[in-house]
Amino acid sequence: MQNLKSRKRRKLKAEINVVPYIDVMLVLLIIFMVTAPLLNLGVDIQLPQSAAKAIQNDKEPAVVSVDEGGALFLTLGTSQREPIDADTLVKKVSAFVRENPQVPVLVAGDQRADYGKIYQAMVLLQSAGVPKVGLMSQPVQAEQAH
Repeated sequence: MQNLKSRKRRKLKAEINVVPYIDVMLVLLIIFMVTAPLLNLGVDIQLPQSAAKAIQNDKEPAVVSVDEGGALFLTLGTSQREPIDADTLVKKVSAFVRENPQVPVLVAGDQRADYGKIYQAMVLLQSAGVPKVGLMSQPVQAEQAH
């Protein structure tokens, strides 16, 4: 009997083995990483047409135009529309907005232009220090309004 008592009793371990949980979490992570990009594919969006009212402003706006090919054009106030590159656009608009902080700045993008080109024009205006950019559009035609 004493021989049994002299042996040390093993204590029970009250620890949780987390290795299986880590394996499950890694599998779930891989599943979500694979399926997440697939959720956004095939979404068909139709943007609504709107008969928005024109902005009333006393000052002539600065207009950055993007044509179908993605070329940039600039119209500052009452001046003529001129073709312009990205660096010159940032410099001219930055100087114009510093002199006239309340003047509206608009982007006129051709509807056939790549959205990325119009977005890039907005990024250029943001880097020029323009606090607020508007988008120009044509009013809804009478036959399309119904």
